Amino acid sequence: MSRNAALFVVMCLVWGLTWLPVKVGAMHVPPVFLAAVRFSIAGFLMLLWAGRDLPKVPRGAWPRLIATALLLNTVHYALLFWGTAHAPTGLAAIVNFATIPIYTMLASRAIEGVRIDRRKVAAIALGTLGLGFLFATRALGGLSAAQGEPMEMLGLAAVASGTLFYCLGAVLSRPIAGAMPTLTLAGWQTLIGGIGLTAVSLALEPVGLADLRALLRWPALPALLFLIVCGSLMGFTIYMRLLRDWGAFRAGLYAFVSPAIAVTVGVAALGEPFGWSEAAGALLMFGAAAIALRR
Repeated sequence: MSRNAALFVVMCLVWGLTWLPVKVGAMHVPPVFLAAVRFSIAGFLMLLWAGRDLPKVPRGAWPRLIATALLLNTVHYALLFWGTAHAPTGLAAIVNFATIPIYTMLASRAIEGVRIDRRKVAAIALGTLGLGFLFATRALGGLSAAQGEPMEMLGLAAVASGTLFYCLGAVLSRPIAGAMPTLTLAGWQTLIGGIGLTAVSLALEPVGLADLRALLRWPALPALLFLIVCGSLMGFTIYMRLLRDWGAFRAGLYAFVSPAIAVTVGVAALGEPFGWSEAAGALLMFGAAAIALRR
């Protein structure tokens, strides 16, 4: 196995496992507060890592950088962490990863005017059908392993909505992506997003000293450290290398591997339900993502 192939396996494993510490951490501290601490610390470390490249942000790029940071990290992860706290981690991972190619197509069409051909229309239709299967058990109940959990449906809806904001932010970031080093852009977006998450948490969640103490104890602290070190720093570093060496298509294939890991871990560690309707929805959404990603 080549070094890049081994790194790809590690990245898929890391990003597939991140959903478990999100769930575990959110059981002990408010979910948006957990996200705020994760991205504030990760952003600070990224900027330290950037070193001399830290100030290399063109003056005219700051408004777009701040706006995209709020979309990519504040809105996206506030909804994703809250949604994962209320929905099965495996299904949350499927909704997040499999909708990124579809939402990116729609965002590119709306913002950049990129044409949507018949193949892309088929991907959107197939992905929508897959989402319908995943939401069916939560909306109607009794169709599969889950027996109609309304909070699970809201949680999955939050994850899907957050992913849409992420894709909008990613497309809007393209004009400034080449104007500064990649790590500088990612570091500032992560730190600004973390600051935004802190504001959201303070406004909407009852965060107190007890939550700070809980965050520094088992099991919230190991969950937080895994999210920062593995989920943000390690995963990002590997992904950037694979983008350089493999290109976006091959590097993006993690979207088909990491959700399977998340589902397996969720079922094994948390006893999360996963029945025929969830499986059918997942297959449809992965099929849609494959069509959307095809070169």
